[in-house]
Amino acid sequence: MTLTLHGYWRSGTSYRTRIALNLKGLEYAQVTHDLRKGEQKNAAYTALAPQGLVPALEIGNGVVLPQSVAILEWLEDTHPEPPLLPRDANERAIARAMCATIGSDVHPLNNLRILKYLKNELGQEQAAVDAWARHWIAEGFAALDTMIAAHGAGYAYGATPSLVDCYLVPQVYSAERFGSTLSAYPNLMAAYEKAAAHPAIAAAHPDKQPDAD
Repeated sequence: MTLTLHGYWRSGTSYRTRIALNLKGLEYAQVTHDLRKGEQKNAAYTALAPQGLVPALEIGNGVVLPQSVAILEWLEDTHPEPPLLPRDANERAIARAMCATIGSDVHPLNNLRILKYLKNELGQEQAAVDAWARHWIAEGFAALDTMIAAHGAGYAYGATPSLVDCYLVPQVYSAERFGSTLSAYPNLMAAYEKAAAHPAIAAAHPDKQPDAD
């Protein structure tokens, strides 16, 4: 199976997908679409991913998976080792809830297209846009810090890397860019630092991608 990841080096959703691919030990090619130039809206790409969003994963036989959430679930279904979700149904649900705290309630409110709309269409000053992003990051991180205290054991969920780390590490990277105060989340940051040092996760860092500038 030949995998091709369409993404962008600084995209948080592309970052989380790279982490999962690396943790699964899978090889993949990368095709970049520069979000600053709007390349994700080119016709050739929207033919693959109609929303014109990254990431999308080509998995062969003409099948393309858009949306990082779907890609991560597909990876877990088709490449179950090493597992990135607990075996127990209750624990899986809790881990998924932690992922959704970022994937549904934090990241969508501070991704590039939302921030560009606030600035360019609604006329918000950059300081106000950054404050908007920090607010929603703080809301989510406060809840996650409590959940990691309850369910983490070195990593964000349990004692091994999980899908929660796939979501958490890119969001901390984004929070640092917005100047968020992260010292308020000691459990979260301890889990982040452990995860970020894992070789497979470190290799997914934006600065190490072929399209980084």
